[in-house]
Amino acid sequence: MKDGRMRRWLRDWWYLVVELGASAVSLLLFCVGLVLLPLMIITGGVLLMPQAVRVLHWWSDVNRRRVGAYRGIELPSASRTLPRGSTIDDRLRFAFSRATGRDAVWLAVHAIPVMWASLIAVALPFAALNSLAVPFYWQYAPADDPVGSPYPVTSPELAATMPLVALAYAAISLFLVPGLARLLSFLSAKLLATPVKSRLAARVDALTLSRAAALDAHAAELRRIERDLHDGAQNRLVNVVMMLGIAERALETDSDGVLEPLRRAQDAATDALAGLRRTVHDIYPPILDELGLEGALASLAGRSAVPCTIETAHVGRVPAAVESAAYFVVAEALTNVNKYSRATRATVHVAREEELLLITVEDDGVGGATERPGGGLAGIRRRLDAFEGTLRLISPAGGPTILKTELPCGS
Repeated sequence: MKDGRMRRWLRDWWYLVVELGASAVSLLLFCVGLVLLPLMIITGGVLLMPQAVRVLHWWSDVNRRRVGAYRGIELPSASRTLPRGSTIDDRLRFAFSRATGRDAVWLAVHAIPVMWASLIAVALPFAALNSLAVPFYWQYAPADDPVGSPYPVTSPELAATMPLVALAYAAISLFLVPGLARLLSFLSAKLLATPVKSRLAARVDALTLSRAAALDAHAAELRRIERDLHDGAQNRLVNVVMMLGIAERALETDSDGVLEPLRRAQDAATDALAGLRRTVHDIYPPILDELGLEGALASLAGRSAVPCTIETAHVGRVPAAVESAAYFVVAEALTNVNKYSRATRATVHVAREEELLLITVEDDGVGGATERPGGGLAGIRRRLDAFEGTLRLISPAGGPTILKTELPCGS
């Protein structure tokens, strides 16, 4: 029982130690913000303020996770993100959003009151230890600068009272540390908690963006299918019709010359059928139904010009739309590896963690990959956005290139 109380006390005390260090960082950010505020006002804050707000949101999210872990609750963030290619109005709305205001209030409270309260609570056990040690070193202090803990110790009689002072410090610390840890964590949780309305508004914004991304992806897919049909199967079918017309005229004039046009028509029809099969395959690969995601990815690796290894960790079956998106993400990533990376090997790792499908494609090529409008990586991001997925590209010059994606896949 006593061991359990002591462990809880140490946990509370350590929380206050971390809180003290975190509040020192908050104080630094608060002071930097006060210094930069006039400059941001003078310049309109269009360029500098969104960057400062990003740092503020990041720091508040770090503390949401820390405070939530201590209290055993989840403190979700509703911090808005600044979209790519944002306008001046987007930047100002981002900088002056309600989420920014809440985080700024928390930062001010965390930087000053919380820091001093944490400092006092953390120092009490050290004060008790120091009071116990005063009887052993008070006589070595200069006469004009005696030891004071909490009053000047100038005689053996006063030094003899220091154990009582240490006991008082220990008793205060025993009750103050847990109470203060709970109070400060409660205060931080209240300030960092996102109101239900804000969470709902953020969710609506996210769903609106994912719906727009899904519509964009759908429109792009329709344009691709139309282009494939127009440039591929349609042209080949026109050739079939032409060859059959030539064969018809040859049959009317010279029955011996009809064989060659018929053969050419047959070849054109075969090509058209192959093109149609490729188009249907690109809409939804039948191999996903036959072998599942793991088998389909193994087939992709087998067709890769760069030797590729597939690592899967019991992914199982996920919704068909997610399987299709994951398949095309890996297919496009391996296409980029084959075309541009000059790699000697590639690895695809697929894992499932709770409600996320994690895909990592890595190669040992020359690196330097970037996301360009209309490029393969932009197409991957467009597919992921439709599912509220994420993409992260790490590709320093000289390699390696690592593409990490996350796809929500349900439970």
